[in-house]
Amino acid sequence: MTDIKKKSGGQDDSPAAPSPYSLVGIRQFSQEVAAEFKKIVWPDRKVTMGLSGFVILLTVVLSIYLGTVDFVLGKLVSLVLQQ
Repeated sequence: MTDIKKKSGGQDDSPAAPSPYSLVGIRQFSQEVAAEFKKIVWPDRKVTMGLSGFVILLTVVLSIYLGTVDFVLGKLVSLVLQQ
């Protein structure tokens, strides 16, 4: 079996991308990030406040539930260990 390799003459047909560590690469990255940020649709204040309230309420409810379960299980374990 022989390996057949296509020789391109050392030239690539695609344009060379700038190195990500060069000044041109950093500038291009910054411009692309800025363009993507302009595409973001941010929620309005009312939606943000509603979702934040929901997260806070859910956190309080879950912490009360987990605290209660921890307390009950702790009491059960202490009763079992006393006997």
